[in-house]
Amino acid sequence: MKKITIILSVLGLMLITSCEDFLDVRPSSSAASENSITNAADAKVAVNGIMRKMTSSLYYGRNFVIYGDAKGGDFAVRSQGRGLDYYYSFNHSATSNSGSGFWEQIYNCILQTNNLIMNIAKLESEGKGTAALSDYKAQAMTARALMYFDLVRIYGKPYNMDKASLGVPLVLEPLDASAQPTRESVEAVYTQILKDLTDAAPLLSKNKVNGYINYYANKAIEARVHLFMDNFTACLTAAEEVINSGKYTLYSNTAWVGSWATPYGSESVFELAIYPAEGDLTTGSLGYYLLRLNKVTGASGWFMASDYWIARMGEDATDIRWGIMDYDESSPTRFGSSLKYVGGAALQGDKASRSAVNVKVIRLSEMYLVAAEAALRLPTPDKVKAANYLNQIRKRAPGLVPSTDATVTLDMIIDEKSKEFFAEGLRYFDMLRLNRTIEFNDEFISPAVVITHRTKTIDRTFYKTILPISQEEMDANPAIASQQNTGY
Repeated sequence: MKKITIILSVLGLMLITSCEDFLDVRPSSSAASENSITNAADAKVAVNGIMRKMTSSLYYGRNFVIYGDAKGGDFAVRSQGRGLDYYYSFNHSATSNSGSGFWEQIYNCILQTNNLIMNIAKLESEGKGTAALSDYKAQAMTARALMYFDLVRIYGKPYNMDKASLGVPLVLEPLDASAQPTRESVEAVYTQILKDLTDAAPLLSKNKVNGYINYYANKAIEARVHLFMDNFTACLTAAEEVINSGKYTLYSNTAWVGSWATPYGSESVFELAIYPAEGDLTTGSLGYYLLRLNKVTGASGWFMASDYWIARMGEDATDIRWGIMDYDESSPTRFGSSLKYVGGAALQGDKASRSAVNVKVIRLSEMYLVAAEAALRLPTPDKVKAANYLNQIRKRAPGLVPSTDATVTLDMIIDEKSKEFFAEGLRYFDMLRLNRTIEFNDEFISPAVVITHRTKTIDRTFYKTILPISQEEMDANPAIASQQNTGY
């Protein structure tokens, strides 16, 4: 686990004056880490460090988002060899293209959350706790829940497929250098995720603070988690709490495209900030990966919309979401390149930079579609509510007939979700939890690229739908050597 046992034994990163330094310096002893946070200002810097770490290219800053669409059938690749195309081709093993960056980066983020939680708990035990410190601790707990949710979906089977199967190691406190944590079950990981969310929720502010986690971001993550567990009543309750909070509003059709050039808009429930002078991936950013080849210097056209996604969008030529698309490198008329991460056609980004664009992790529109699905899949379906929630997002395609309680289907909701969240990394995980067949647009690739590591269609029984634990990680922690995912 790129030395989880070693990394985590270090206990975290020392707090000094800047976020950048905070990320780069580790204490040499447990005593150093235990004294690194003494007040709310220190804790705020620590939270900033956690959020910045989540914007790494190995996580939300690029790879995790691409992973969720490239493997889900909404993306296609123009050619192989440009980088990350092995996501699309499923060319990964324990020793090659293993995706170990996810494991290392997310556990490194967890290290930071654990250190912050531990330090604040120590202050509270000494009678030095404050409401502000509790809020920052709760933000760290919520972030940790999201991180484990991401990890268990990458390395473990879907909850509703086999919750007793292996998930990931649960590391909730600093470990001794000799520790060798083993993988817990998928169910155990989900149980911990919900515990973190539940424990954190009452400590969080209900005010919207840009770039930070509040109570409603916590509830939005909870809604996601319950959806993946098929807990539809709890899912609907959490999603509706966000919808009915009054803190967020859906964009009008005229404002939707422009929202991508605006940080922290009215739909933003949780957004990770990226700034030109701090964490900007430049030509390695999401925006550059999705622009057509040579659109601007450094653009490579690595990923673009599949024919299937374009056909889905083609149900309505007036769909306002066409406005955030651009021609791809295959044709002067094929709108297969996403402009979400460059802010729109002007490539202005959301802060005068086409590459330093915030990552919108959770948007209000997702909660409407989550609520629609949950309402439809209740033990006693509420089709009226499902149709109403769906129609709030379906309005973005004014040429489509609104759904009704008589016409609403799960397929309509999932298709709408695909259109709304193209290039936001949700599709693959939805397809796995729903046990849908994924079809890849291999024939779109020209000149032909031979795909040898998967067939044209797969489902979640294919062993490569979950990543292997890399050989390097198993060498660092022999305790998990016998816990490799089946098939690798």
